[in-house]
Amino acid sequence: MSDLILNHPWLEFDLGAEMRVLSWSINRPGCVSARRILWREVHNSDLRPDVDVSDWLEGHLSARGACDAVAFLTSCDIRRYQRSEAVVGNAHAQVIATVGLSNAERVGHRLERPLVEWGTINVALKVNSGLSESAFLELMSIATQARTAAVMDLDLPLSVGRATGTGTDCVAVAAPPGSETYAGLHTEIGEAAGRAVYSAVLEGGRGWMASIGARISVAT
Repeated sequence: MSDLILNHPWLEFDLGAEMRVLSWSINRPGCVSARRILWREVHNSDLRPDVDVSDWLEGHLSARGACDAVAFLTSCDIRRYQRSEAVVGNAHAQVIATVGLSNAERVGHRLERPLVEWGTINVALKVNSGLSESAFLELMSIATQARTAAVMDLDLPLSVGRATGTGTDCVAVAAPPGSETYAGLHTEIGEAAGRAVYSAVLEGGRGWMASIGARISVAT
């Protein structure tokens, strides 16, 4: 059975077992236990100004029987998801990402944008290494660094400089519990995770720029 299930407007990443998942997701932020990570494609008609986003998402997750999942929201076409894997020594990293840059930002600045179908970057990273709490946090920093490096290499111009991400990005890192002390750039798991995240975000960003990005301007 595939670990990735596309049932538009849902995309489900089955982690294969209950894992620790660290994220700042809307529905289950922080470090939680989860078996799956979900994406829900949304549009303006779904999230009107009078709609409470958290309640709306919880209701749809409940109807799907998926309140246990960590969930992302995006206006990106989830059928255009990117998958990437990297193996370094005994370390194995798997990434599923959706990439939209219509509300791109440069860190340290904020641009005024209309609240219309923001296409965010959502990254789910799964690794096979059992990590300590400190290594788990370090791996999150590697994932976000790789996301940022990929966006910068896309060279998307804004009025305040080159884009470094979007205003609504979210990253979820999944790993089994364990005792690995480090997960930085000098480690096998850090290298594998960084490579997989970078590749998925870069390819997703290129696809967005070639299609949607060619029709709109994000520079203001």
